[in-house]
Amino acid sequence: MTRTDPLDVPRPDARVHFGVFFQGVNHWTVWSDPASGSQIDPANFRKVAQTAERGLFDAFFLGEGLRLREVDGRIHELDVAGRPDAVTQLAALAAVTDRIGLVSTSNTTFNEPADLARRLSGLDLLSAGRAGWNVVTTDNAWTGANFRRGGYLDHADRYRRAEEFLTVARALWDGWADGAVSGAADAPNWAAPDAVRRLRHQGPQFDVDLAPTLPRSPQGHPVIFQAGDSGEGRDFAARNADVIFSAHGNDFDDALAFAEDVRRRLRTAGRPEDDLRILPGTEIIIGATEEEALEKKHWIRLQQVTPATALGVAGLLWGLDLSDRDADGPLPKEDPVVTENDGSFGARRVADPRAVVAEWREKAEANGWSLRETVIRLGPQRGHVGTPAGLADRFAHWVRHGAVDGFNVTPYLIPDGLDDIVNLLVPALQERGVYPAGYAGTTLREHLGLREPLTRRAG
Repeated sequence: MTRTDPLDVPRPDARVHFGVFFQGVNHWTVWSDPASGSQIDPANFRKVAQTAERGLFDAFFLGEGLRLREVDGRIHELDVAGRPDAVTQLAALAAVTDRIGLVSTSNTTFNEPADLARRLSGLDLLSAGRAGWNVVTTDNAWTGANFRRGGYLDHADRYRRAEEFLTVARALWDGWADGAVSGAADAPNWAAPDAVRRLRHQGPQFDVDLAPTLPRSPQGHPVIFQAGDSGEGRDFAARNADVIFSAHGNDFDDALAFAEDVRRRLRTAGRPEDDLRILPGTEIIIGATEEEALEKKHWIRLQQVTPATALGVAGLLWGLDLSDRDADGPLPKEDPVVTENDGSFGARRVADPRAVVAEWREKAEANGWSLRETVIRLGPQRGHVGTPAGLADRFAHWVRHGAVDGFNVTPYLIPDGLDDIVNLLVPALQERGVYPAGYAGTTLREHLGLREPLTRRAG
């Protein structure tokens, strides 16, 4: 549903919002380049966060990894690795940043609301209202094996637990009345009578009887992020979230269709359709010319998909150990070994490998691609490539036409992967009037232009 009328600009005052996603465990961060830094060096976390803040990014976002990825019981050694506990890491970054939001990915399947709500509330207070929580669920027994309950939940049950979890967390965050602490030395009591409300909750998942220990931060609640793309995930976001991440960030029509679906779900949930920010994940590669940008992309893909990585990715598809094959040779002649994905793999296998292998063989033969070239060309197509001016025009079009509210950027290099974006793309966006010249306030909620928390609204 491409809009072709240049005068049909439904959101002429829209601004681009940027976040940065520090992945930790993945093979997309180039680790083999001399400019690459450690994924666990505090200086690199600090450099990325401070560079993003210099570029007026709204948020620094951390993934969660409760186990290193494995394939058939072996560590997936092709990944870079580095995921300290998110709340701990973000609390450290709160001390060396002033404005940027600090978003923790924290799982509702393996945490408990009384504990996690308190830790997130502490981060929110320590950062003066800059905390966010990316609410995620997990269904696999491989991760849950190290938890008391075993951790395995059916897909629908994951969101039932998450919704009750979030209900309890919000009730705890609302447990202190406005102006609860007297603030006067001559007051008869430190807090007003009945200023702290005890929460008594009994539900299918949780039994909580607790008086919350911390007051609210200046933004009221941590900002709620959500990344599920299923129907249940989108409905959960429409009922609960402030920001939704998505994988719909490469094609304009696909992104617009996703955004319009989310807005429809928001209306169904009784919320304004502009109540949720949509930030697809993306990679941004910038060159002085289009040709230079494409050459840079090709170099980056070769660094991301090394011969060993290509064989590892193909091995997951075929269900075979291909580590002794030639990545620059032809695709394996063997048929894929189909095994049931029971949730025990850290790196997921494809649901229908025979169909994918057939497609790979057809296209590789037609184009003369090697195995490695096939993995690169038919694997996930990530990100945006171009000049600062070209990308700025593209992003301005996307936000003004309602396809996105911005992007959650995954740097391909740590710690300097944001430099081109901050130094070249941000000024080009500012010239077009689609990027702020300064932070809108002091809290993450203000940066994103969000209303007050859902439970704090009248009615």
